[in-house]
Amino acid sequence: VPNFETAARISGKQWSGRIQRAQHRLAALQTEFPQATEWPTIIRQTDDYTDLDFTLLRRVALWFTNNDAQGLTPRQVPIPGVHAKWLNTHQRTIQLLTAQDDLGLAPPHPPRIHFTYLDPTYLATGARQHDSATVGDTMTPAYTPTLVIISENKDTAINFPPTAGGIAIEGGGTGGSTIAQFPWITQAPTLLYWGDLDPAGFEILNEFRRAGVPAASMLMDRSTLDTYGQFGTNYDPQGRPIPTRRSVQELERLTPEEVASYQQLIQSPTGPKRLEQERIPLTVA
Repeated sequence: VPNFETAARISGKQWSGRIQRAQHRLAALQTEFPQATEWPTIIRQTDDYTDLDFTLLRRVALWFTNNDAQGLTPRQVPIPGVHAKWLNTHQRTIQLLTAQDDLGLAPPHPPRIHFTYLDPTYLATGARQHDSATVGDTMTPAYTPTLVIISENKDTAINFPPTAGGIAIEGGGTGGSTIAQFPWITQAPTLLYWGDLDPAGFEILNEFRRAGVPAASMLMDRSTLDTYGQFGTNYDPQGRPIPTRRSVQELERLTPEEVASYQQLIQSPTGPKRLEQERIPLTVA
């Protein structure tokens, strides 16, 4: 193999075009952004950009080179044709091109949680049933719960039956580090996590505990899977088969029973790969 071009050609047809595209992009970026230095990283990050994304990148990076965005949110940056979500997901590459450690954008708003009061005595007063709390804000719930249930699904949290001293938290699938910021949750005498019976559900549970949310799992065991597995599925929301995983993650915060359930969901050749929590009656919960 005498040179780089030959290596690309014999490695597969797509490589010659891929490298040629990267060379053209590198030349254009080096001309427009001489202040940049981390070119290997920049080329790796832009390798899978569409032509439109690459054009937007150049336009946005030039704007930040010549303008001050101090205090603006991504939605407020006045660049025609650029969506805030695009700017959010490409900030690091823009920083590398402009050689700026900080684009000056306003920090994102603090995260918040949404929850539902479940105590029947409290609800009988006619006070609000649904509430929210923002990290860093001064807020206490209407009563100190003795039971907190973190539900992966919003509908399950909102519709949970009346329960003495209870509050149902909308987990949203992620957010353990946010929920960990509220002592009235983490210090509740009984703290439960109820998620889907699928590998992701156990991985989320593991992350919640790692973030400082000491929740016990609820209805996430092999007995529940055996009882309600007939309502499970092997297809994703788009109707495609859920692929079989080839490896099991090391989830160090799970109990042995939770690990066994996790492994069964991944490795069972016949059982369902996902049992959504909504398939289990709330009366059982």
